[in-house]
Amino acid sequence: MNNPTPRKDHTNNIVIGQTINPTKIQLAKELRRQMTPGEKILWQHLRGIRLNGLHFRRQKIIDGFIADFYCHAARLVIEVDGKIHEQQTEYDTERDKVLLARGLRLLRIKNEEVKQELDHVLMLICQACFEET
Repeated sequence: MNNPTPRKDHTNNIVIGQTINPTKIQLAKELRRQMTPGEKILWQHLRGIRLNGLHFRRQKIIDGFIADFYCHAARLVIEVDGKIHEQQTEYDTERDKVLLARGLRLLRIKNEEVKQELDHVLMLICQACFEET
């Protein structure tokens, strides 16, 4: 794949002015240590600017929610959904509304997809990062 420049919009930096609860910081750190198998696999391909020069953060706190992965240059939140998400659909819907209202884009990927179709998942992430909205 070629390396086009990701969408850039510096007007809504998600970090500046954001108040973060210290308990949420601890939870994010814990989630980094206890990533799901799907998250671990995906992180190996996203970390260290390995995917087309894109910089991703894991367990990023945004408006009080913890996103599995976040690419600021593309304003993209990636969620790796496991079984727990079947039981928390209302929470996920509310969180999606908040993130979308901030102008972020969301990509939800199932754990099974990461494990069974990794190349396809990585292609979807690249497409999402470089598409214009």
